[in-house]
Amino acid sequence: MMWGWSGGLGLWMGVGMLLMLLFWAGVIGLAVWGIAALARRADLGSQSTGKGDALNAAKERYARGDIGRAEFEQIKRDLS
Repeated sequence: MMWGWSGGLGLWMGVGMLLMLLFWAGVIGLAVWGIAALARRADLGSQSTGKGDALNAAKERYARGDIGRAEFEQIKRDLS
């Protein structure tokens, strides 16, 4: 006789396996999320911020009417 332990361990073993599965799924999910976040940050950091980008932004602003011709021409002179 096992001091009142009559087959109840099977349930606790199943609960333990479920908790272990949830733990490792969380660890793997957190690792995947972290790697994806780093990849997004690296992708954002790789975008160039050179003169071409600034000139393109000025062209877009001029096309939308946000800036006038004189200001656009000044930006072009400043960038060249």
